[in-house]
Amino acid sequence: QVELVESGGGVVQAGGSLRLSCTASGVTFSGYALAWFRRAPGEAREFVAAIGWHGTTASYEDAVKGRFTISRGVDRNTAYLQMDSLSPDDTAIYYCALGENVAMVTMAPPLNWGQGTQVTVSS
Repeated sequence: QVELVESGGGVVQAGGSLRLSCTASGVTFSGYALAWFRRAPGEAREFVAAIGWHGTTASYEDAVKGRFTISRGVDRNTAYLQMDSLSPDDTAIYYCALGENVAMVTMAPPLNWGQGTQVTVSS
């Protein structure tokens, strides 16, 4: 059974930084992509960033380009989201997701979801 566990959420002031982590377990195939999505209050869940198996392919939603950086651990099972220059608009529940590759996880429903971690940015 695949499990995705997020950590690192919290409350931060505008302009601050947070680093989210996602660890995958129980995955029976290699080569998968890991991604981050978020759901702001009253909004639909949206794509944030995704990274491929080797960590060399990444994709970002336009609003976070230049501020967020996604990376992958050497064990391939962990993904990180470094979030800098945070603004109140980034307040949301952040979800980790798993897909077959970067293209699939950004354009189709992911195979698996984590439970989410709350990020709150105060003004």
